[in-house]
Amino acid sequence: MQEWTDQELQVAIQWKRTFCLYLYTPMCGTCQVASRMLSIVLEMLPDLTCGQMNINFARTIPAKYEIESVPCLLIFKEGQLERKIYAFQSVPFLYETLKELV
Repeated sequence: MQEWTDQELQVAIQWKRTFCLYLYTPMCGTCQVASRMLSIVLEMLPDLTCGQMNINFARTIPAKYEIESVPCLLIFKEGQLERKIYAFQSVPFLYETLKELV
């Protein structure tokens, strides 16, 4: 996963792209586990665009999308936020959820 900036996110939204955005903090243990799970899923879905952002540096994202906690996975379809996932549950759950985007 590539680290995104606010500007890269806005471009993806403007161009009505379908993608996911993983929000995390570096010192969060749950975020580290979720990151590993997401990395496994993304290896199985190479055509899926997925960025990541350290929420500590995301100026507008937490308020704009009403982020309650991290880890958080924002799923966008054609530039519109469709779903927020806080409980990553399992690799099969993430795979089934994200394969619909490809």
